[in-house]
Amino acid sequence: MKAVGYKTPGPITGDASLVDIELPKPVPAGRDILVEVKAVSVNPVDYKVRLSTSPEADGWKVLGWDAAGVVHAAGPDATSFRPGDEVFYAGTITRPGTNAEFHLVDERIVGRKPNTLDWAEAAALPLTALTAWEALFDRIDVTKPVPGAMLAVLIIGGAGGVGSMAIQIARQRTDLTVIATASRAETKAWVLSLGAHHVVDHTKPLTAQLADLGITAPAFVFSTTHTDQHAAEIAELIAPQGRLGFIDDQGLDIMLFKSKAVSIHPELMFTRSLYETPDIAEQGRILNDIAALVDEGSIRTTLTARLSPINAANLERAHALVESGAMKGKIVLEGF
Repeated sequence: MKAVGYKTPGPITGDASLVDIELPKPVPAGRDILVEVKAVSVNPVDYKVRLSTSPEADGWKVLGWDAAGVVHAAGPDATSFRPGDEVFYAGTITRPGTNAEFHLVDERIVGRKPNTLDWAEAAALPLTALTAWEALFDRIDVTKPVPGAMLAVLIIGGAGGVGSMAIQIARQRTDLTVIATASRAETKAWVLSLGAHHVVDHTKPLTAQLADLGITAPAFVFSTTHTDQHAAEIAELIAPQGRLGFIDDQGLDIMLFKSKAVSIHPELMFTRSLYETPDIAEQGRILNDIAALVDEGSIRTTLTARLSPINAANLERAHALVESGAMKGKIVLEGF
């Protein structure tokens, strides 16, 4: 089968940063399903792994997590899917990725593809939707009010993949006032189109901008990028006993939040699959809920750019775009 991989981690500008290769077609066992991949999207985790992680032994490292495709075969213990089913999912960090014609995945972390989306539109959603959903409901628990706080969530990095989904999910599944950050005219328009009640500029002081909107103590902050740079301001503006969720990898001085007893909640979408937690199947359920929201017209895809086919050259272009930090929404590759 066709695939894209690398031997040596390094910058995307390297001669062999990503390579078109041929690999054996996998065979499903246990609860795995074998998916014929139709489209994949690129996330920051792709370039982070590419920069830092070597393949095992003398093999190839195949990246890719988001995918939409058709079930080609099912393992003997799989009960949820059968050949021909259309699915979408975000995979796991510990197994070969989706940048291949066929991909093995545990059926418990797979959802049924939204009927109203094409392959590329569906592939844009899983990783960011799961991250946003888990951060909002499993980590900072926006359904539980904070005493004395305004029922509001500030989403830092609203125009990125995760922020774009968090805005929509918060609007559709909560009564919170949603404030998103964006700094360019096009990204400000984007977050407002997704349903944000307000937009503020993360390149300028946040506390003053929120005060101008009449928002002085939001209960919740969900930071998707540069959390360390905004930490002091988050500590100033968040309500006492508020809850902060974040997904980026920079160090965070939690002592900034001690006087307000703010709870800090890191979110990693891969935790359930990495540790095979007892609730691992929750990810399949979340994806099915997302698909239902999409099909009823409540949530839309965050796809903003398409490339075809899925090959090393196009993946290099996609990695460079995502690594630039200037992406709005998601970039997706379709077809081998």
